[in-house]
Amino acid sequence: MRGLYFEEFEVGMHFEHALTRTVTEWDNVQFSTMTLNPQPLHIDAHFAAKTEFGRPLVNSLFTLGLMIGISVAETTLRTTIANLGMKDVLFPAPVFYGDTLGVTTDVAFLRESKSRPEAGIVEFTHHAWNQDGVEVARCTRAAFMLRKPA
Repeated sequence: MRGLYFEEFEVGMHFEHALTRTVTEWDNVQFSTMTLNPQPLHIDAHFAAKTEFGRPLVNSLFTLGLMIGISVAETTLRTTIANLGMKDVLFPAPVFYGDTLGVTTDVAFLRESKSRPEAGIVEFTHHAWNQDGVEVARCTRAAFMLRKPA
């Protein structure tokens, strides 16, 4: 299985990714501690209970990574050279333990590489949705993609 090569993408392509993932307390605590993020809103249930959310929030960088990770199999698996950057990263609603996330991706922009004839740049817009259809994350990602082998 592989993702798509640069030439296989078209502006306006829409992917509704097949993978979904339920987020667990372990995911959040493990990710937060591995990345040395001691924010009690993520790792301290008693602290989080006193906030407006009433419970711990899932670390937004975990949500971002999961959103992009879910998209890989159908877009960039074994066909990407590197991520070039992410912009317009937003978290319009919180993610909590037990939420199941699904992802959609749209191809927003394509450009052939000026310096590398074997590559091109694809700009993706990713959206993550919880089990209730509420958008919980979105971002625009630029990926440096391989062209089809000769």
